[in-house]
Amino acid sequence: MNWLNKAGRSMAGCRFGTWVKLPTSETVEMIGHAGLDFVVVDMEHAPHDVRSAHQAILVAQGHGMAALVRLPDQTASIAQKLLDTGADGVLLPRVEGSAAARAAFAALCFPPVGTRGMGYTSRAARWGADGVADYLARGRDGITRVAQLEDRAAIDEVEAIAQIPGLDALFIGFGDLMLSTGLPRGDVAILDMERRVLEAGRARQLPVGTAVQTAREARACADAGYGFVMVSADTTIFASGIRAIARELAAG
Repeated sequence: MNWLNKAGRSMAGCRFGTWVKLPTSETVEMIGHAGLDFVVVDMEHAPHDVRSAHQAILVAQGHGMAALVRLPDQTASIAQKLLDTGADGVLLPRVEGSAAARAAFAALCFPPVGTRGMGYTSRAARWGADGVADYLARGRDGITRVAQLEDRAAIDEVEAIAQIPGLDALFIGFGDLMLSTGLPRGDVAILDMERRVLEAGRARQLPVGTAVQTAREARACADAGYGFVMVSADTTIFASGIRAIARELAAG
């Protein structure tokens, strides 16, 4: 079963998680104790390699959270290794259009939908204990494959992207979207692009996710119809906490 369809520990209809950027197991464990639904191990903008991502996935799942990975790029060999770690899903960064996305998502799916290779002695098949049939079933139906939409050109093709075989969810990357357009988050054009992605998701029954900085923003996203939201990041949470302590100490 896809993790987004399981009963969550957060707000009904929306799953809440955070980014894992630090390549350490201890912070993932603390996030698990806090009671979030999922984490996303960030291999695009953080110093994770396959081994540290693997460890983060182990710890997250051991604490009842789904563990997704944001891929560093669209290289098929890296995606294969991460899927075989037993990750619950992958985020494909910088999806630029339907044609490129179709080729990239093929590498994340077993035949006949795609070209992913078989590795049924990996952790994704409990090191071979599950056998081939269960391994293939989970790889086909138990993985969340997410397209990150981060520029206007991709969002202009969102209806076509949403129909790509193997795609399970959409994600709006507002940071890069604002950077590429030069527009603030509340601009009418950004809001219109957001509406278009949410409508495309509803039309195809695909959850839509995004990332925000605060719990208030996350709840607003849930009210707007998002299916999953990353709130802050382990690095930001630690930096904010230590700065607050330093300010209090300096105040005397």
